Amino acid sequence: MCTVDKTVVSAAEAVADIGDGASLAVGGFGLSGNPMELIRAVYARGTHSLHVVSNNCGVDDWGLGILLSAGRIRKMTSSYVGENREFERQFLSGELELELTPQGTLAEKLRAGGAGIAAFYTQTGIGTQVAEGGLPQRYDGAGGVALASTPKDVRSFTVGGKHAEYVLEEAIVTDFALVHAAIGDTHGNLVFHRAARNFNPLAAMAGRICIAQVERLVPAGEIDPDEVHLPGVYVHRVVEVGADVDKRIERRTVREERGH
Repeated sequence: MCTVDKTVVSAAEAVADIGDGASLAVGGFGLSGNPMELIRAVYARGTHSLHVVSNNCGVDDWGLGILLSAGRIRKMTSSYVGENREFERQFLSGELELELTPQGTLAEKLRAGGAGIAAFYTQTGIGTQVAEGGLPQRYDGAGGVALASTPKDVRSFTVGGKHAEYVLEEAIVTDFALVHAAIGDTHGNLVFHRAARNFNPLAAMAGRICIAQVERLVPAGEIDPDEVHLPGVYVHRVVEVGADVDKRIERRTVREERGH
């Protein structure tokens, strides 16, 4: 009987072949579902000049923010960058390149990469610099734009009887993907918990090599097939990090109970 065991013993071993200049698709939405142990392992290796594709870049001292603060990220492809002061400083000073992408478009670009779809047309971005070009991607440090986005192909289609313009968006495929899951089995099948099921499955699909940190590792066959959120065919390495792995939220909001 042939078995496929994708487990590795440590996060350090899992990321050992991520070299300088690699591209990474990283799961997480805000600070939910961040693969922190894998990010820490990349940081410990000293890997630099990374191109990271992720919804956002963490905060100044958490998530991808620890790589950013250390100057390890060369370029970000993101949809939201508003919670990180160091991100703002590096971008405006010309140290960091940014490809700002609408959130739904970013999600579909990752999914398309994993599905083998080269590109797709969408209405998102029509009539803006997303389609027309000129969106600043890197500043020169003196207030000028050193690199701007180029115009994208725009075509007209009639869909459901409605005629409109659509912009062509290319798929994203990265060298590696780093993701966090609640449960994984030895074959790489993954289950995500609530909000962590955000960009994690999409990032996993886009990576040529997907590395998953899981809170609980179980034998192959223990997860009901109907409960699998991401099939193991997309996952190449699995490392167990434990249920007590650090988790943070960006902002805690509370309100008084009624009657008080």
